[in-house]
Amino acid sequence: MRHLLERVHCQYLLHKCLHPATHPLLDSMPVTSPPCLLLPSLLLLSAHLALYLLTAGRSRTRLPHPRQLLQKFVSVTRMLLSGDPADAAGDPRTSALTSGYEMGEVQMCHTVYPWHSNHCGELSAGQLLTWIDTTACLAAERHAGVACVTASVDDIQIEATARIGQQICIRAKVNRAFNTSMEVGITVAVEDPLTSVQKHVCTAFSTYVVRPLGAKKVNLKPVRLQSAEDHLEYSLAAERRRIRLYHEDAYNNLMEDASAYYDADWENDNNKVSTDCTRVESIELVLPPHANHQGNTFGGQIMAWMETVANISASRLCRTHAILKSVDMFKFRGPSTVGDRLVFRAIVNNTFQKSVEVGVRVEAYNCEEWTEGKPRHINSAFLIYQALDANKEYILFPRVKASTKDSIRRFRGAIARRKIRVARKYILTNKPEKPISIPWDKCNQAYLSYNNVATLTVLASSDGWELTSTKKNIRVLTHEENDILTIKIEMQVKIQASQAYLLLSDLGLRPRWDVHYLSCQIVESAGDDDKIFYVTCPPVKQSKTRDLVMLMSRRYPSKNGDPYVIAMRSVTLSSCPPSVQYLRSEVQCAGFLIYSQSKDECQVTYVNQLTSGIMPYIEENLTGWSNSIHETASSCIHFLETAKVCTTLL
Repeated sequence: MRHLLERVHCQYLLHKCLHPATHPLLDSMPVTSPPCLLLPSLLLLSAHLALYLLTAGRSRTRLPHPRQLLQKFVSVTRMLLSGDPADAAGDPRTSALTSGYEMGEVQMCHTVYPWHSNHCGELSAGQLLTWIDTTACLAAERHAGVACVTASVDDIQIEATARIGQQICIRAKVNRAFNTSMEVGITVAVEDPLTSVQKHVCTAFSTYVVRPLGAKKVNLKPVRLQSAEDHLEYSLAAERRRIRLYHEDAYNNLMEDASAYYDADWENDNNKVSTDCTRVESIELVLPPHANHQGNTFGGQIMAWMETVANISASRLCRTHAILKSVDMFKFRGPSTVGDRLVFRAIVNNTFQKSVEVGVRVEAYNCEEWTEGKPRHINSAFLIYQALDANKEYILFPRVKASTKDSIRRFRGAIARRKIRVARKYILTNKPEKPISIPWDKCNQAYLSYNNVATLTVLASSDGWELTSTKKNIRVLTHEENDILTIKIEMQVKIQASQAYLLLSDLGLRPRWDVHYLSCQIVESAGDDDKIFYVTCPPVKQSKTRDLVMLMSRRYPSKNGDPYVIAMRSVTLSSCPPSVQYLRSEVQCAGFLIYSQSKDECQVTYVNQLTSGIMPYIEENLTGWSNSIHETASSCIHFLETAKVCTTLL
């Protein structure tokens, strides 16, 4: 009797798969099964379905599409395992909310297996880029309703990686739609299934354009904004789009400035190495598995191949396995299709102490172009690598030679791209910033003053400063650590160090040479060397006038060779509360260090650890659109060398 029930139940399920709507009575029957029939029904269903396909093929019976058969079979299988008839019916309501479908979000989750990993047992960067592009493309097509292609990819900063056995979750969502293009935001996280601990891997932004069938033009519908985060990303998307459109102009401006770039340390380094050994060339044949659902070579696959050759190039320079840290913004210049030969060429362009930039050029050939030697340039990308030593510390890369015209172009281009990359990273960040100001307390004055001076001295003397630009008597350097950007300006001034110290420590004189200071007055004095100033700064980007409350601590050199120190940081003072008239800004660590070089000459070094309140004043300098940093430094030099005023702090 049980065997008869199993057979009848299986025949009914098979009928549901092949003829989903043939009779109202059958459609109304339940499709759940008792536990005793679950496994036998599943096995018999598989066998009967295979036999039915064979006999139907011989008798030329018309069957549903194979994909429909497979989907229905999977649905019935899920029903048998879960006992939920809604799953078998394919009810879209069951997972709409839990998957974020109603929020316009696409998710892709993977477990990292050995075939996804590199030599270290970690998820390979190429595989990660492939998954990112796939998820983003699906999000774009879901919003557009038509096929979409990748137009460009913004900088990708990889903060963590995943190991074998861990799980990767990628979320993609359209932040803003323009006429025929849209920005897709992607966040990647890794989760350990044993501890349930999650880590942020990276955030990326890709631009996709619609590719409708025929000549019909598609105007994208606007994005539905539901949360505060949606509104924030919608606003930032316009700013990111503006930077993308002016990327090439900013790069050209910086390349013009790079013609006057001179690094004395680089010129005097006799241990520079040639990059000829880092040249890598590889060819790939585009096969059907490499193509997307539109017939073109999958963009993620091209990025994975580029990462492979770039990794080899970087590893040849550092003589160890390189680790991808970031991908510079790039555009897809043209498509390639199945049957094309893709040639990848990679070479190291420049090194930046603990990182190295590798450039990759991709050329495509069809059969005719291959025999004639006429390539199509379809992509160029620049990838940033680091490497670890045996102690898991980042190694220092050697400086590279730049002797030929091509190597000099690549050398200077890497410097320009780094400036733009750093600017985009810190200008467009929307990470919440903790309060910086510390309460001022006279009982704790000695500690606050010491900490103010010590922090500036240690920061200025730390390793890892990168030279970004040079002009007459002025050098501008940047430093990155723990996602904090610091700028340092070195000025050669023909004045006694002691006189420069007295003039610069009187912040009341600063509006005479710094256009970013409207007024500066003492609000509280704590001795000759510690004073609190109230500063107002001009508005920027149509915002309010900004104000600051800063503790200024100054110190004479304790011995020969030590600098004069003028340190500044924000404090909170009950007598100067925030006002609705001003936008209160904060300074984390800033000030001057003055080194005596001769009787009438000194080096004045200005350091500022940038915060969200200070960044708007210099962001155009970082992207090459303004020279206000050099102009302010030149004004400072002129003021010090021609000053005919006495400080009021004596």
